[in-house]
Amino acid sequence: MLKSVINYFFEKQKTLFLLDSIGALLTAFFLYVIMQQFNSYIGMPKTVLTLLSIVAICFCIYSLLCLILLKGNHGSSIRVIGIANLLYCLVTIGMLFKYQHLLTVIGEIYFFIEIVLICILSYIELNVARKLMMR
Repeated sequence: MLKSVINYFFEKQKTLFLLDSIGALLTAFFLYVIMQQFNSYIGMPKTVLTLLSIVAICFCIYSLLCLILLKGNHGSSIRVIGIANLLYCLVTIGMLFKYQHLLTVIGEIYFFIEIVLICILSYIELNVARKLMMR
């Protein structure tokens, strides 16, 4: 199944940037708007939520700029966002360990789901980038 998804995005690279930018925007919205309002149900410090949402906005802007401005082979740009997404997941995991004593079950579940989804997206992005760079 993932192979067909990778093949799809290999052919429609701009759609991959669009998906990444929408995902980053949703992440920023959840972290900054929703989770800050309901922080007592999440447990992650608001400063961490703000920092992670700023990073997500930066990723959103990067992907949108790639979508709008890039022409031709997008392999290296897709690789950059794929690696950046993995680094974001590592930072998030670090924050989960650092603040595990504050997190609620709902907070742990949210971040686990977010990390899994972003890792899947990164896997797709890195495989698409690899195929493009081998072309």
